[in-house]
Amino acid sequence: MNDTAGPSEPETTVLQSAMRGLACKCPRCGQGKLYAGFLTLAPSCDRCGLDYAFIDTGDGPAIFIIMLAGGIVVACALIVEVKYQPPYWLHAALWLPLILATTLLPLRAMKSLLIALQFHHKAAPGRLVDRAK
Repeated sequence: MNDTAGPSEPETTVLQSAMRGLACKCPRCGQGKLYAGFLTLAPSCDRCGLDYAFIDTGDGPAIFIIMLAGGIVVACALIVEVKYQPPYWLHAALWLPLILATTLLPLRAMKSLLIALQFHHKAAPGRLVDRAK
């Protein structure tokens, strides 16, 4: 990742980077759009020109969302089942929309957050070290 903050640009704090990520803005300037679609990244920032080719969040955002959403939905479903014992069709009617809401709504912001933190910490792919030298 060669497009880091230059000498004229002040270093951002982790909190500033996180806020840029949650706002789905460019991790460098905080103003340009990060996405061209719902989860499709733009090729580069339309304000500062940062090339987004370095971005690789992998499955990170989905894993965090699944863990959080799964905990929320399972806890709610267990409480409702123990307290009210509703029929199965009511469980489906209650929990399917909640699952969709708790997974799809925060996914874009979580992906942006991980991108901003990746940029802030200058994370790069791992490389093997040749110790024979």
